[in-house]
Amino acid sequence: MSDSVRLSRRGFAVGLALTALSRKARAQGFAGLGRDAGEFAPVVPGRALTFPLDHGAHPEFRIEWWYLTANLQDAAGVAYGVQWTLFRQAMRPGAQQEGWANQQIWMAHAALTRADTHRSAERFARGGIGQAGVTASPFRAWIDNWQMQGLDAMEPATLSPLYLTASGADFSYALRLEVQQSLVLQGDHGYSKKSERGQASYYYSQPYFIASGQVTLDGQVVEVSGKAWMDREWSSQPLASDQTGWDWFSLHLETGDKLMLFRLRQSDGAHYFAGNSIGSDGQSVPLAASDIVITPTATTPIGERQLPTAWRIAIASRGLSIDTTPLNARSWMATSFPYWEGPIAIRGSHSGIGYLEMTGY
Repeated sequence: MSDSVRLSRRGFAVGLALTALSRKARAQGFAGLGRDAGEFAPVVPGRALTFPLDHGAHPEFRIEWWYLTANLQDAAGVAYGVQWTLFRQAMRPGAQQEGWANQQIWMAHAALTRADTHRSAERFARGGIGQAGVTASPFRAWIDNWQMQGLDAMEPATLSPLYLTASGADFSYALRLEVQQSLVLQGDHGYSKKSERGQASYYYSQPYFIASGQVTLDGQVVEVSGKAWMDREWSSQPLASDQTGWDWFSLHLETGDKLMLFRLRQSDGAHYFAGNSIGSDGQSVPLAASDIVITPTATTPIGERQLPTAWRIAIASRGLSIDTTPLNARSWMATSFPYWEGPIAIRGSHSGIGYLEMTGY
């Protein structure tokens, strides 16, 4: 990747503790998104995902994340967005070492967004010392006091119910997440291609969560409720070397259907498109790349960057033609490796809400 590449949440590839490395190394990404997988475990089609085992960590792969977004409202109808993400990255392959010799590094991001403000925080931890980690059963993902934890009655097939909490200097949130729908396999039964050259990840979601709880901004506690979406991905080489970033959408349509879409931008302009249409009945169907049209319609200046914060999405086979607008166009994650991530509204042939993430700008 070039020096201009900015890394992100999904890319955790964005690297963590690279302060001692050169600017070029930082730009290439802590997890080496576009580097050859080497001796790390490969992602191959046909592997069956298994639960609860795959809720836990996969240290034989270079990178993975546990990622949740929520579109919320208070009693007065004021909209909020919540993000919680935990990343794991292996510095080298091989048998796991004990204590400070452990080769795993952890990074976490949390954010709370309202139309007039966007707050974010991040945490870092070294593996092997108990400061951060993930256990599959009972399910628990944590870094310091940030938690995504299965409650007593959690079902592995639904990943519900969960308790989620995080805090920053001027915000916090605590949410309960519940659902009866089973998990959804993205891509082709959990095998999610990222290029035509073999790059891929294992990828599943829980897009049906109903969330309730509290958010706190500047000391003011507000009761909220809404919809949430959790993603799980792991890989050893999720991008090709000439892919410079992505635009990723998770959409809750008013019909009860869901959409996951992404555009991976390539330096030659021949971008890679993929997505899944997810029915209210839980059926997940991959979309043909030729059927996906994702076009920016407006930009927002943030520092020296111009971010495409409004989009038009068309999927002819689904009779879908929509426009997305951000709740807060300045939802910039001012973390060590910055990117844009925030809640969006949907209008057009369908209405709804969702989340947008953009990296590499």
